Amino acid sequence: MIHFEIESDRNVFEDALAFAHEQVKRLIERHPDYYPIYTKDGKWKHEGPAWTHWCDGFLPGMMWLFQRRAGPGGADSDFWLEQAIRYTKPLEARKQDRDVHDLGFVFLPTYYRWYQKTKDPAANEVLIEAGRTLALRFREKGQYLRSFVAENSLFIDIMMNVGLIFYAARETGDRKLRDIALRHALTTRRFLVRGDGSTAHEGIFDLETGEFLREATHQGWRADSSWSRGLTWAMYGFSTCYEYSRDPRFLHTAEACADYYITHSPDDGVPPWDFSAPLESRKLLDTSAGAIAAAGLLRLSRLLHDPIKGHFYWCTALHILRNLCQDYLAKDDKKWEGVLKGGVYHLHKNLGVNESVMWGDYFLVEALEHATR
Repeated sequence: MIHFEIESDRNVFEDALAFAHEQVKRLIERHPDYYPIYTKDGKWKHEGPAWTHWCDGFLPGMMWLFQRRAGPGGADSDFWLEQAIRYTKPLEARKQDRDVHDLGFVFLPTYYRWYQKTKDPAANEVLIEAGRTLALRFREKGQYLRSFVAENSLFIDIMMNVGLIFYAARETGDRKLRDIALRHALTTRRFLVRGDGSTAHEGIFDLETGEFLREATHQGWRADSSWSRGLTWAMYGFSTCYEYSRDPRFLHTAEACADYYITHSPDDGVPPWDFSAPLESRKLLDTSAGAIAAAGLLRLSRLLHDPIKGHFYWCTALHILRNLCQDYLAKDDKKWEGVLKGGVYHLHKNLGVNESVMWGDYFLVEALEHATR
């Protein structure tokens, strides 16, 4: 029976990856050199606002994953390598971008994978400089990397980007960089992760004293709620921090976030857009949070010292992936250009609500590639 489940899942996952290949190829053909964020009525190309410029790494990131999966000499290997480089190269200039806190999202799916494949020192230098740029956002008073919205603002999202600073620190031996990454993660753990494993979206600090003042949100239901995508950013991000630092506090935090996610999600593992929203509003799901959770749980499962809990997280990730692939892929809608339906970008701004979102497609592909590797 277990063997049957494994083989059944593999077929579902392989079919989903093949569909993702097709959709990305169509995107390249229809909108060459375009870096989308979210669909509007299922179409990537539209006039809707971007809000922030943070998603450019996800499309080429999928291409690098497709290339790795194809393997040397495999079908489409050369095609995906060529496209991955084509879509990655234009991002290099952003290694000095001081306007966003999302440089990890831009460079870890792209230049990191490029360097892992080729060991080209030039690619590694781009990563290191981007990590140093991100570290410039650090505020000594408060001990955090400031968000893009204000000097006094800390976002849970930055936990997905701080790995870039850890990486730059490791590659250069720069202890100051490592210290910045550690202190930011500890501040986030202290003020944005609650005792039950839920997370706040934003923390507001006093600029004069560095004192934490209050929780806040831009995308959640309210300041004291638990916005599901933010929770999955934390789950995945603290796992990454533990990989780099081996500080057990970060592993415990990642587990707490994972356990909150699992115990508060519906049976299929695909969460509401905010776990604390009113009942009627919770009917709106966010498949992108489900995809991030699946990728994060797969990553976390191999870090645990307890093999039983690790196996539980692995199986839970496969359960989420199975349901995403069976119920939310756009395979039956020939006009839909994304891979995964049902994502939510920004509910309050009415951007990408119940649509495909580029990070949802990316983390779905990352999780599927990991599960089938």
